[in-house]
Amino acid sequence: MNLKVALIMGSDSDLPVVRKAVDELVALGIDYEAHVMSAHRTPDQAAQFAKTARDNGFGVIIAAAGMAAHLAGVLAAHTTLPVIGIPCKGGAGDGLDALLATVQMPSGVPVATVALNGGANAALLAAQMLALADDALAAKLAQRKLEMAEAVLQKDAELQKIIYN
Repeated sequence: MNLKVALIMGSDSDLPVVRKAVDELVALGIDYEAHVMSAHRTPDQAAQFAKTARDNGFGVIIAAAGMAAHLAGVLAAHTTLPVIGIPCKGGAGDGLDALLATVQMPSGVPVATVALNGGANAALLAAQMLALADDALAAKLAQRKLEMAEAVLQKDAELQKIIYN
């Protein structure tokens, strides 16, 4: 069974950050659904989504939110699926408040947290989680790492030509 990734954003203003996650998931051939749900304005809907996510074919939930950023924690409180939080920049603390709200979870309610606006890494972490039970996806991720290494080596070779010629 191919599991999907849920992309939940607290506001449609988080879409530019979530778009980076979508791009990575599409590149890896991972199915996803994206929704706007608020930990504060639609808490019942967010809780219900999390409670039924496993039965609805999801394997990982990614939650993007700024400011108070309680969305990832609310979702994690209502599921046993892994939840990855993306703290979004903005507000008075320019994202520091979102980062702290996402990463400082109480024992028993874990949320994996990526960097501020780290949509791409959230998707890649979700892919690595799904790849634990999907050899084809694991192979795609391994190939991607090889390609990244080759790109760095190519850039170094080009730099050597510039520096020493």
